[in-house]
Amino acid sequence: MQTISIRNPDMAWPIAADIRFPPGFDAGRPYPAIVSVHPIGSCKDQTSGAVYGEGLAKAGFVVVAFDASFQGASGGQPRLVENPAQRVADISHVIDHLVTLPYVDADRIGVIGICGGGAYAICATKTDRRIKAVTSITGVNFGRLMREGFSGYDPLGALDAMAQQRTAEMRGGAPRVDNLLPPSPEEARKRGQTERDIYEATEYYRTPRGEAAGGATSMLYSHAAAALAWDAFAFAEVLLDRPLLVVVGEKVGAFGAYRDGMEIYGRARSRQKELLVLPDWSHYDLYDKPEPVAQAMAKAVPFFRTHLGAGG
Repeated sequence: MQTISIRNPDMAWPIAADIRFPPGFDAGRPYPAIVSVHPIGSCKDQTSGAVYGEGLAKAGFVVVAFDASFQGASGGQPRLVENPAQRVADISHVIDHLVTLPYVDADRIGVIGICGGGAYAICATKTDRRIKAVTSITGVNFGRLMREGFSGYDPLGALDAMAQQRTAEMRGGAPRVDNLLPPSPEEARKRGQTERDIYEATEYYRTPRGEAAGGATSMLYSHAAAALAWDAFAFAEVLLDRPLLVVVGEKVGAFGAYRDGMEIYGRARSRQKELLVLPDWSHYDLYDKPEPVAQAMAKAVPFFRTHLGAGG
């Protein structure tokens, strides 16, 4: 693995990324490459890199997992901004770097994303024609989630509060940083926050199982307004024609991955699209639990080999 800093003339800050190489890597030959996109509040050291990135590299692909702008080890100020437009732009900036590498075949680039990263990957594929195939692992449309559960089903009220907070901060007030999860599973139980997705997210992000320094699971409230007007799936019937693989768990949670997966599978223009529903597993099981991850990879690897050419 090689850790790099991607500098792009379109950006005033670098993107931190890890490149994982296939077994027997030979820099003198071209490889298919995959960009791996992390969940909301996550980082490249968690599921996008350590699980799916590692697995796809072992299957013969060059894989780049990166930290979103304003998050993890990447640059950008203010910190902890979750801006969907920037998250999608980051994918193209990473591809800008990939196409300069002599060992990457620029005509064989795919993208995979987990949770919010799955929807960002789909959104990027609609407009960046360098992406030849896309896989969404338990993908969540962050705009839809913000308009619903993350705003208490009061999007206009949330926008008013965000506007007031942003004005207060510009006048010298303290920034409001919302932590999206309880501090521990024990605290979640005490608070009665036992809904499947919230509790299982806490089990992943707030225990040694998945916690990482860059995975803050926090969001700067004053800069969250753009997400409420964003839709990952807009114009999918017209623009999303690349081969698509959607993987979801059948155990439904409040963040809506099952619902979003069914929606994009139905709406995508893609003639070559596949849907994998795992009956016994939930959203966060697909982050790192060996059995559901193995089932997802058993679909994703041949999918990418078919549409990008055999790995390695």
